[in-house]
Amino acid sequence: MRLGIDFGTTHTVVALVDRGNYPIVSFEHGDQAIPSLIATRGNEMRFGLAAQAVAHDPDWRLLRSFKRLLNEAHPGAQVSDLLARFLAHVREQIVHHSNAGLRPKDRIEAAVSVPANASTGQRLITIDAYRRAGFDLKAVLNEPSAAGFEYAHRFRETVTAKREYVLVYDLGGGTFDASLIRMEGKSNEVITSSGVSRLGGDDFDDAIAWLVAVRGKAEVSPALLEEVRLQKESISPNTRKFVVDSVVLPIDDVYAACAGLVEQTLTAMDPAMRDPRRGDDPVPWSELAGIYVVGGASAFPPVYRRLRERFGAHRVRRSPHPFGSCAIGLAIHLDEGAGYKLTERLTRNFGVFREAEAGERISFDILVPKDTELPTQVSRRYRAAHNVGHFRFVECGRIDQGRPEGNLAAWDEVLFPFDPTLRERGDLAGVTVQRLAREGPEVEEIYRCAPDGTVEASLRVLDDGFERTVRLARR
Repeated sequence: MRLGIDFGTTHTVVALVDRGNYPIVSFEHGDQAIPSLIATRGNEMRFGLAAQAVAHDPDWRLLRSFKRLLNEAHPGAQVSDLLARFLAHVREQIVHHSNAGLRPKDRIEAAVSVPANASTGQRLITIDAYRRAGFDLKAVLNEPSAAGFEYAHRFRETVTAKREYVLVYDLGGGTFDASLIRMEGKSNEVITSSGVSRLGGDDFDDAIAWLVAVRGKAEVSPALLEEVRLQKESISPNTRKFVVDSVVLPIDDVYAACAGLVEQTLTAMDPAMRDPRRGDDPVPWSELAGIYVVGGASAFPPVYRRLRERFGAHRVRRSPHPFGSCAIGLAIHLDEGAGYKLTERLTRNFGVFREAEAGERISFDILVPKDTELPTQVSRRYRAAHNVGHFRFVECGRIDQGRPEGNLAAWDEVLFPFDPTLRERGDLAGVTVQRLAREGPEVEEIYRCAPDGTVEASLRVLDDGFERTVRLARR
């Protein structure tokens, strides 16, 4: 069976491929999602609904929004194991406690998602965790790219020869992403992406809880945050009052507390309205088929209201299943009969700091720039000038005057012996970088960016074939 699985900050949603249909899987008690929760007590763990059931038990420690930890983690971190165990729980729920119709030994082929601005480390952790959990992983898509498939499936008639672009606005529980997608026939080409790695429904909860605490002269506690979240998710456009415990707030005050966060999403989506192939000018509004609003947090009424105010009611479309749009799009991607194709692009800049002038200066090179079409391979050759190459790989959201800026992530430091006499040394960190007395060996660097956005680096001495290959990960 083929499934699209969207592991979200607050919920995990599954959609299946069923003869041209892509229904969201229902679990016991009629739930269409598994809470992304882990509860621990000593060596005991509970996941999903079982974790939610002990949320207020002081003997249990509740881990909420642990997806946010992935962007700061390395593949060997504890959160990697936690994710694998949670996803094993998801698999068990799909097989034994859902309407998917699976048998225990059935193979599950899955397409899964990551935030558009996820780093290589988060992507590697995600890939490894799904495989450890027993899924046959077929594809890893950026979340707004997956939602683009749902738009193409549901609103294809809005895309014309003169209106080929769709801007996906994806506001989840922990992240915000925007992607500009060009749709032609059944081909979806991601043009560019932008966003904020820590901006979502969790931040709305914090802002509202702070307001409730101030008005009620209390403190923000986990219990208060949980109650605020539940009340926030029940708000409708007709809601007039927001009630938590004994505190009653006018709904306009609640919306005002979150207004700045909504404006941050609008600011963050602006860079995605540009097609780099057409210069620096934004894509004309006349060529935009629509702004597609997805993600669980986008159901918060002031989000949709503000988007319609700024961009016009006729241009903004909301997914009928905002919390499940990504999972549905992933299922569509796996359906060979649907015939859709996707061209992804690198969502951040990838570069390296390296030694220069006998270690007295550090230079920075952009190896693969943002918005490069994937997959891609970049290589460079040169004569080594130093005895040791010290490569400090980084990813970042933007480049300012040749230097990395914005969401900077430092990855592996690789020490590579250009001097053959150093190859048997187990630790090169104590070697002083020096210029070689004679012309150094010819070196080739090869950087491979896979369709899922992960990066692998190979360093090779062409004279004798000495080589090292590393999958890059956070330090």
